[in-house]
Amino acid sequence: MATQIDKEACREAYNDVRDDNTETNWAAFKYEGSMIVPAGQGTAYEDFKKLCTDDERLFGFIRFTTGDAMSKRAKFTLITWIGENISGLQRAKISTDKTLVKDVVQNFAKEFMISDPRELEEDYLRKELKKAGGANYDAQAE
Repeated sequence: MATQIDKEACREAYNDVRDDNTETNWAAFKYEGSMIVPAGQGTAYEDFKKLCTDDERLFGFIRFTTGDAMSKRAKFTLITWIGENISGLQRAKISTDKTLVKDVVQNFAKEFMISDPRELEEDYLRKELKKAGGANYDAQAE
């Protein structure tokens, strides 16, 4: 059966993360059978990381505040999490299913496909987002 996505519910969660007037920093989208649905939202990145277990495959849309002494700005990332215990068929399917998620989650600075929990570390992701962010005025102070 082809995978589908609950576009309205997922778009609502996505828009909540993008909205500067909310404190929501992340939204997760998971599989329920052959349907991709919201799996939760929150303000603490650690809460998102707890969803990324060995038996889970999901997508995360995360807001990080990045920048330097001259400017702070919100940067968004799309994370595809594939747990260690996910079958080969499910692993293969996730890359095609990601196009459904990208119909909803359209604006992000960098995309990550992660199956190692160490790559979920906030410092690592922030560093990668900073590289993708263009001008870095902190480099002049170094």
